Amino acid sequence: MKTAEIIESAWENRALLNEKTTVEAIEETIEELDKGRLRVAQPLENGDWQVNDWVKKAVILYFPTRSMETWQAGPMEFYDKMALKSGYEKLGVRVVPHAVARYGAYLAPGVILMPSYVNIGAYVDSGSMVDTWATVGSCAQIGKDVHLSGGVGIGGVLEPVQAAPVVIEDGAFIGSRCIVVEGVRVGKEAVLGANVVLTASTRIIDVTEEQAKEYKGWIPPSSVVIPGSLPKTFAAGTYQVPCALIIGKRSQSTDRKTSLNEALRTHNVAV
Repeated sequence: MKTAEIIESAWENRALLNEKTTVEAIEETIEELDKGRLRVAQPLENGDWQVNDWVKKAVILYFPTRSMETWQAGPMEFYDKMALKSGYEKLGVRVVPHAVARYGAYLAPGVILMPSYVNIGAYVDSGSMVDTWATVGSCAQIGKDVHLSGGVGIGGVLEPVQAAPVVIEDGAFIGSRCIVVEGVRVGKEAVLGANVVLTASTRIIDVTEEQAKEYKGWIPPSSVVIPGSLPKTFAAGTYQVPCALIIGKRSQSTDRKTSLNEALRTHNVAV
């Protein structure tokens, strides 16, 4: 029986978690995730993303197969079920104290972790930086050369298993204290200004043309985005509710840093 079939069977019948074959299949899947040979979600040639439900199920089933343990790191103590990643020098990953990444998260060569957190099932591609106190939630997919600024919260998703994870595509810049959750996808080289909050229901409004255009769950490539608000009437009166405003486009350039700085300066975007 194939690994995916074993995990699907265990998902339907948790008694199978007591069998050695099932535990080995789950552990094999987590190992493949840790090495980047398997992903919870993967890009397709048409630009869409495919979610591998059975892999998410393996992550969920991994928890009940583990026992709580105590670890010491100098005077610090941890008590948890999940091991941490190790061997960063060999992986080619720079890790600044006190950055933490769980085993089962993939960090590609060239990734930099400032004091931050990357959860199991996440994928962080080469050249990306996870800045101070930023978090990359379980199963989130971070592309190449992405910058997650200080305090950014990239949401994780395990259940429902069919739910898409957050995806930040290549070259995107996510400003300080941004929150991206509930399977929102940020397109290549998009720029989110500080404090932008994106959920599945957030109204994302392109105001660069005479006629506004609205999106949900998707930031088009190269968009420059800032926080906004819209009036909404409730029983108690009319109040402002958050939205996100696309106020421009990042220019095409062979130098991403140049195009980023130009976008920030032109649109006076705080990051």
